[in-house]
Amino acid sequence: MNRTIPVLAAALLLSCMPALAQAQAGCTPEHAAMGHCTLPKPAPAPVSASACPPEHAAMGHCTPAPAKPAAAVAADPACPPEHAAMGHCTPRGGEAQAPREPIPVPTDADRAAAFPPLHAGHAHGGGIHSLVHFNRFEAWDADPGTGQSWEGRAWFGGDVRRLWLRSEGERAAGSTHAADLEVLYGHATGPWWDVVAGVRHDFNPGPSRTWAAIGVQGLAPYKFEVSATAYVSDGGHTAFNAEVEYELLFTNRLILQPQLEAKLHGRDDPRRGIGSGLSSMEAGLRLRYEVTRRFAPYLGVTRERSFGGTADHRRARGEPVDDTRWVAGVRWWF
Repeated sequence: MNRTIPVLAAALLLSCMPALAQAQAGCTPEHAAMGHCTLPKPAPAPVSASACPPEHAAMGHCTPAPAKPAAAVAADPACPPEHAAMGHCTPRGGEAQAPREPIPVPTDADRAAAFPPLHAGHAHGGGIHSLVHFNRFEAWDADPGTGQSWEGRAWFGGDVRRLWLRSEGERAAGSTHAADLEVLYGHATGPWWDVVAGVRHDFNPGPSRTWAAIGVQGLAPYKFEVSATAYVSDGGHTAFNAEVEYELLFTNRLILQPQLEAKLHGRDDPRRGIGSGLSSMEAGLRLRYEVTRRFAPYLGVTRERSFGGTADHRRARGEPVDDTRWVAGVRWWF
């Protein structure tokens, strides 16, 4: 009797299995609502990309439709793939290609192709240009009388080879006391320096004289403008002139310009009132205001002192050996 009951229960369960499966398959919504059965979960239907935005798809609210394979796009000669990959352009008929990953590391060959060596880094190309620059064009009113002086230069040519003109002079009491003109050929030896060679002609003081000239000019470190020139005349006379200038910017337009010039001669020249050795030095301090970059009035003070035989000649003529002047002038170029 005890063994008969379990056997009968197992037989009853086996006989009910097909019915349960059939009932599960035929589970109606009302039976499912009363907990008698469980409806199977329907498979999610794909939804178009516009109806299933990425944020809803990320939360499992919908399933976006699979993307259709993009049609092949013909290559655009105006937008090669490497430019499109960097986002520099968009090929016609399609969207810009995604950048390649990983980005290749630049090689020495890539750097050499991108930054080739510049054999003339300061050159601007061909063509003839010109510049006329009067660094000093000034007048003064001192005890001996009024006077005027000038110092200017001009060049014509390119960035490497130029024809230079330089002139400097002084007038006082209605007559020219000193004047010279230099015609020089200049060749650039670097971005900041020129070697010059040519001739110089002195009109005053004394009888005129012609010199052969050679020198350098340019911008030294710390932005000092330097000019140094040696001269040799046909009579065996020699001379050397050196000039240094600097600019201190208080503002973009208010500029203080210190200047120092020295002149040396190799031998006495009584007819021109010049002694051997260091003949004279001149120091100046000029404060200018640049109304425009091409035109700047200025006020300043200069002091000139003669030495050695040159000072003796000036004393003999009744001229001051040490002369200090307040000057006013303009600095301009075109």
